[in-house]
Amino acid sequence: MRRTTVFGLLGVCALLAGCLGRTQEGDQARNADAKEITLTIVANAVAGGKNARGANWLQNWVIPRFTEQQKAKGVTATIRFEQNGAGDEDFKTKVALDLKTGGGGDIIEVDGIWLGELAQAGQIKPLGDVVGNTDWDGWNQIPKAVQGLGEFEGRRYGVPMGTDGRVLFFNKKLFAQAGLPVDWQPRSWRDVLDAGAKLKALPGVTPIQLNAGTAMGEATTMQGVLPLLAGTGRPIHENGKWQGDSEQVKDVLELYREVYGGGLGDPVLQQEAKGRDRSFALFSENRIGILLESDYFWRSVVEPKNGVAKMPDRDTAVGWALVPARQPGAGVGGQDFVSMSGGGVRVVNPNTRYPRQAWEFLQFLNSAEAVKESLAGAAQLTQRQDVNDEVLAGDPMLTFVAEEVLPITRYRPGLADYPKVSAALQQATADVVAGKSPDEAAKAYRAALVKAVGEGNVG
Repeated sequence: MRRTTVFGLLGVCALLAGCLGRTQEGDQARNADAKEITLTIVANAVAGGKNARGANWLQNWVIPRFTEQQKAKGVTATIRFEQNGAGDEDFKTKVALDLKTGGGGDIIEVDGIWLGELAQAGQIKPLGDVVGNTDWDGWNQIPKAVQGLGEFEGRRYGVPMGTDGRVLFFNKKLFAQAGLPVDWQPRSWRDVLDAGAKLKALPGVTPIQLNAGTAMGEATTMQGVLPLLAGTGRPIHENGKWQGDSEQVKDVLELYREVYGGGLGDPVLQQEAKGRDRSFALFSENRIGILLESDYFWRSVVEPKNGVAKMPDRDTAVGWALVPARQPGAGVGGQDFVSMSGGGVRVVNPNTRYPRQAWEFLQFLNSAEAVKESLAGAAQLTQRQDVNDEVLAGDPMLTFVAEEVLPITRYRPGLADYPKVSAALQQATADVVAGKSPDEAAKAYRAALVKAVGEGNVG
């Protein structure tokens, strides 16, 4: 009797295992042959409001063309666009709640920095687990580093929607006055400081703008601390730990001390509520020599016609250079130069009724034709190298970012604790600007970090 029961249980277990295996495969292929489908795409964009260009593209170009494409295959497709115009955090909360309760759109646009948090919560799953085979010729057009925007812990969760890159911008006119080369490319932090020392001799000029303090917010972290940390060879998060008061963090804070304690930067500007906007204006007025920023600065800030701090002679007066590591070869992965990037990612909802069709829609959204159309004639970096080669051909700065920066860039860790870590890093730079030593600021940073994420999560 006991023997029969044991073999019976083994048989049931084997049957269940087989069923589970087929269930997973069946989930990926469910409704694969459907002749009528409904897909919803969710984005934080609204016609006439937030991210209006993206909303118009989805509503007026993507949906009609994808519907036509499906009709030609004998499929009647209904594509719905769920528009949102909420603040980023409110949108994130909505997306997480929808996913948690088994709802939400089939395709969802999320900030890349949310990816890890959603993945750890089990609210999104690796793309292959949801849709099956993810072979696509488009991957060959997205640089490996850019693909990292849609990855977490070595697994691919989605397709990047676009990205940016950080560089050092410099004023060629001021460089010429200071006897510096107008084709400047520093190869170390010391080279940057030495250029700053020469610019210091020019009256009324702030040599270096390196975002610092809490008033600058995330700009301090993304246009300051994180690229500099990458230049020391250690990212802020590795092997499951947040970097504490390490030698690398102290090296970054020491650079801040040399800039702001050495009269190369303006400490008051870092404390102003709109200090970053003020720095933009000062650069356009030829009063800042070197500024670390994203390509947004070029295409939207000092853009001659529509920029927020228009610079009529931008194309001849503004230079750009790669952000050097602390010294050659000292950057992450042994790199000589480093960058940080941000951007959005499109993911497929694990709860979709049409996983294969959702993957097909995702490929369409990221096709060369669709990506080019999404720009509406603007010169802007995209996730696709072939599109960049075409649309950026007349813009040497953005071409530089596409060809030289994107292949070496890194992304913020998409973890729930990141905002608290970022705030602690901002405060550490504020402490140095206010006169604390790098050691003191690093010690206080570690204490804040431990309080925020727990001792066991600090390396």
